Amino acid sequence: MKIILDTHILLWTASGELFQKAPKAVSYIEDGKNTLMFSSASIWEVVIKSGLGRPDFIVNPTFLYNGLLMAGYQELPITGRHSLLVSTLPPIHKDPFDRILLAQSMYEGATLLTSDRILGQYLGSVVYVGE
Repeated sequence: MKIILDTHILLWTASGELFQKAPKAVSYIEDGKNTLMFSSASIWEVVIKSGLGRPDFIVNPTFLYNGLLMAGYQELPITGRHSLLVSTLPPIHKDPFDRILLAQSMYEGATLLTSDRILGQYLGSVVYVGE
């Protein structure tokens, strides 16, 4: 199964906090049959929000990016088709980063792992792994 990790799941995985913050995500990430992916949108989100000083985004984006690639995660670039799919989504969630992640997962036939309760309300390709 193709798995796209939302930005917070990526950050918690990289920092070693996943077991504490989203233990339900661990089995998906540790399953060797799954292809783990991250969106270029997540790196962009980290760059923007760490630059704004958000405490939940205190990470060096370059280290995060390189670490994900070294750990075998596949990068998923944003395409025009992904962007167009965003316009078809119900307006449940307003965050543009989360909306593009959802569109990417739908278009790519992947499962989006999220700890965001609101994003978890979308049906189909989203698995809510929050507490």
